[in-house]
Amino acid sequence: MLISGANIVAETLLEQGCDTLFGYPGGQVIDLFDALYAKRDEIRFVLTAHEQGAAHAADGYARATGKVGVVIATSGPGATNLVTGLATACLDSVPLVAVTGNVPCSLIGRDSFQEVDIVGVSMPVTKHNFIVKDVNDLAGTLREAFRIAKSGRPGPVLVDIPKDVQTACCEYERQPAPVAPEPVRKASEEKLKAAAKMIAAAERPYIYFGGGVISGNASAEVLALADKIDAPLGCSLMGLSAVPSDHPRFLGMQGMHGHYAASAAEDEADLVIALGARFSDRATGRKERFSKHFSIVHIDIDGAELNKNIHAELTVRGELRDAVSRLIKHVRKRRHPAWIKRIAALRAEEVRRTQESHDALAKRLTSPCLTHYEILDAVSAAVPEDAVIVTDVGQHQMWTAQRYPLRYPRTFLTSGGLGTMGFGLGAAVGAQIATGKRTVLITGDGSFGMNLTELATAVSEQADITVIIMNNGVLGMVRQWQTLFFDRRHAGTTLNRKTDFQKVAEGFGAGAARAASLTELRQALAAANAQKGPFVIDCVTDADEFVLPMLPPGGSVDDIITTIK
Repeated sequence: MLISGANIVAETLLEQGCDTLFGYPGGQVIDLFDALYAKRDEIRFVLTAHEQGAAHAADGYARATGKVGVVIATSGPGATNLVTGLATACLDSVPLVAVTGNVPCSLIGRDSFQEVDIVGVSMPVTKHNFIVKDVNDLAGTLREAFRIAKSGRPGPVLVDIPKDVQTACCEYERQPAPVAPEPVRKASEEKLKAAAKMIAAAERPYIYFGGGVISGNASAEVLALADKIDAPLGCSLMGLSAVPSDHPRFLGMQGMHGHYAASAAEDEADLVIALGARFSDRATGRKERFSKHFSIVHIDIDGAELNKNIHAELTVRGELRDAVSRLIKHVRKRRHPAWIKRIAALRAEEVRRTQESHDALAKRLTSPCLTHYEILDAVSAAVPEDAVIVTDVGQHQMWTAQRYPLRYPRTFLTSGGLGTMGFGLGAAVGAQIATGKRTVLITGDGSFGMNLTELATAVSEQADITVIIMNNGVLGMVRQWQTLFFDRRHAGTTLNRKTDFQKVAEGFGAGAARAASLTELRQALAAANAQKGPFVIDCVTDADEFVLPMLPPGGSVDDIITTIK
């Protein structure tokens, strides 16, 4: 059939299984929106308050489901407003397709109104991008964008479509099914056998995993490997939710603000089996010290990550679920009683250090307020165990990563690689719409202030989101560094804002409450669960409550800080 480029976009999105679209209209996508209006019964369009919020919402949708998230924006500022969201998705390997409009081809490069080279701008923060200058290439390019986004290591892809391509017409034939991902690369059998030999020789094996386990749907295989070789488990921030927090082998997140037992156990291991992780600086600390005591087997679908940050004695490139399941067949069942006894001792030491830290905190607190663990424990008791937990970036993010009981994959959404303050509310909107379940956003007053306008979206969509603001009146994470390493010179981190988040939320049409005690918090949580739509709880916390443990900048596990007097 002969149809316009704008209608080709709508038809192709449907063809690729897109049921929800996030975005914001504008002059150079008005034809696209007109075509989508005709498909409004088949594709749900979510109008956000800002294009950055739309990108984060598409991101949250993708993280919560594993499907490709889709976002649309107009040219110029609309397109550039997507960049932070694209970078966030790129660093965390989230499959997105961003569709942008542009000025007609004849006006490109002439500084036309709302013209920007979004392909050039977005190149460093996308997996791939395209500009389509011939309507005959449009359907094929969109299909390729979906294929690239979900193939191998997932990531965002941008497709820029000039105005005249949207209005031009050509023949279109819908494909019967969405495009399939590229065939996965299988791990070398010889390398898996070599990995099995290294595991057989190890007396203190440790499995370190990252977000690749979640995107690769390999949780069951990782647990099976750990059971067979009698190894403890630790993870990166992005690996959280891949295995249940209460699994007896799981020591928690490791690294800069990870659990003491996880970081110490890895340091005492003689072999680390790294699965779907990239050894970022936050996970390793000082790199020349990091692997001083152990050898590494590193398995990842992305060959660019192998030996990029940390040298591994054996690297295996391949799709993770397949590689681990085949590796399990090559390893023999082992038991390491002395190692497991040592792990138990490290757990006990963590409990002792944590209690010591809490006792020291109690002496520092001078006014009535909630502590982070009280808040998180109250929230987890009030919501279903499969609720999606979203965070922004800062102290609240690390406290949540350390404490919140996560039991199912894709129930913890956070900006790990880019560390994007303001990510949370948009992502929570996308996740709630994707799952239909009440979603919890745990944020700080600094992060929440970045993109709180997305409350308008949450209210308009009647999205069941409980927002927990850990409000300490400061930019807590940077202030913590200033306190510990810059002689308490709190430059630019004391907010001194008069913002009343309860009134702000009510002004947007959301429910809201303030809580300075556990009783008030529990009452507010009950109120949130009882109503439809978003509910904001402003929790009073202390500015001098620190995220511990902490590896100092440039430090290692030798320098770990677990208590501040």
